[in-house]
Amino acid sequence: MNVEQYLAGESKHVEYKLTIPKQSINYTKTVVAFANCQGGHIIFGVENNTWQVKGIPEDQVFVIKDAIANAITDSCEPMILPDISLRDYQGRTIIDVAIQPGMQRPYYIKSLGRDQGTFVRIAGTTRLADEATIRELMFEGSNRSFDKAPCLGLTITDEDIDRLCERMTDIAKGNANSGESVKPVTRRQLLSWGVLIERDGELLPTNAYAILTGNEAVRSVVQCGVFKGNTKAVFVDRRQFVGPAWELIEQAYQYVLRNIHLGVRFDGVYRHDVYEIPSDAIRELIVNAIVHRSYIDHSSIQVAVYDNRLEITSPGRLPMGQTIERMKEGYSKIRNEALASAFEYMGYIEHWGSGIPRIIEEVTAAGLEEPEFLGGDTDLRINIYRNIHNAEPSEGSDVAKSVVSRQGNGSDVAKTDISRQGNGSDVAKTDISRQGNGSDVAKTDVSRHGAQSDAENVSDEPVANQQKTLVLNELQLRHELDVTDVVELLGIHRRQAQRIMKSLVDSGLIQRNGASRATRYVLPDNNGDERQ
Repeated sequence: MNVEQYLAGESKHVEYKLTIPKQSINYTKTVVAFANCQGGHIIFGVENNTWQVKGIPEDQVFVIKDAIANAITDSCEPMILPDISLRDYQGRTIIDVAIQPGMQRPYYIKSLGRDQGTFVRIAGTTRLADEATIRELMFEGSNRSFDKAPCLGLTITDEDIDRLCERMTDIAKGNANSGESVKPVTRRQLLSWGVLIERDGELLPTNAYAILTGNEAVRSVVQCGVFKGNTKAVFVDRRQFVGPAWELIEQAYQYVLRNIHLGVRFDGVYRHDVYEIPSDAIRELIVNAIVHRSYIDHSSIQVAVYDNRLEITSPGRLPMGQTIERMKEGYSKIRNEALASAFEYMGYIEHWGSGIPRIIEEVTAAGLEEPEFLGGDTDLRINIYRNIHNAEPSEGSDVAKSVVSRQGNGSDVAKTDISRQGNGSDVAKTDISRQGNGSDVAKTDVSRHGAQSDAENVSDEPVANQQKTLVLNELQLRHELDVTDVVELLGIHRRQAQRIMKSLVDSGLIQRNGASRATRYVLPDNNGDERQ
């Protein structure tokens, strides 16, 4: 940076002091915060409120410089060595104290101790670090990965390990172009990744094992919601998903797809379903959130669908050495090494560092704004803005005008629109709505909430096929479903769910086991037998 850039205002990397404070802690805690984060500069000789350069008196410059150096080296633990230089700005001398990101984290004020003396930089301010942040800093400082640490209190059997190997192998084969080329996961492989560790000849689970299998020993939750408008003031639907990591990905992914617009594109005579936000970008964002979030932080991943955007929030500050700018350029910094290796094997990660640039490319190619990346100090929030001006995708895309819309929030939905949410809209007679909260729903509206409709027999082939696909995808994850599961999955009436399942049974895509309330539906294997 040149002098003008230093003086452009305070930020997460720059702080001003008019002169040296009487108590050194008033600036050494910012020194600690810079060392624990991405580094920064403290500029002495500038008013922090007006940003006016007053300068340091010439006869005090070297005395103040020495006092700053002594205070920093004496007060901070581990020792921090600042780079202090004198700079001239319009005939006035200022002192620039540059602090590099530290490698021996956490840094703290020696007199206060680690718990009360560890500070971090958040949104341009210096703040006391909480317990989770201190633990994260400790792992960074020791060059360790939390997910590779032993999971305290969790015990496993040989059968548990074999079950995980088998499930991961099945997923990898399902995601591969050629399943035959996928080598089965072995215990040795789990050990090399850090999903297991060996102590005294015994295999023990790590935090990665708990996350992969959905064990509650490590909190792993995805909260999904649909909100009316562009804030969280009014919610339409909320879901919370727990379970194995790969199931969280699929559940959150399908949730988003159920709550955004769906259109069609024609390539010659061929028709293709097209979501308003590229589905591959949605999946990639959710995978990134699951794999790269901080599991020390007990917050949940949040996936929120607003009228104007899709917002995904991943808990935890960016890993040491990572910035939003570097991330967008394709620089990869792995926080959870064991999870990253496991998900790469299963086919969820293709090439290190390619995910974010690919997301940006896919979103902009669809005619949408470039995704917005926010935060990084306590969490990472990514917004993909929807085309809110039209129910159809933006002009210039190859999407036909016969848009099948999954949300009609606040809009007048056309007669042929198939909407899963009619919040605040005047829904036409042929509208099929999952939710009619506050809307004037016509007689043939099929509403998930409210009075029973007379239109339960209404059938629309595109919607029915879409619902069947969702059921089959869910069976891939859960292996069996009952009618109640289908009602909750699709947000429809029980009689509709029964008809969908009967249609799938009749077509041979699923099997029915049991009778009455004990009825369960499963996928058949290749020989037509029940899939175990």
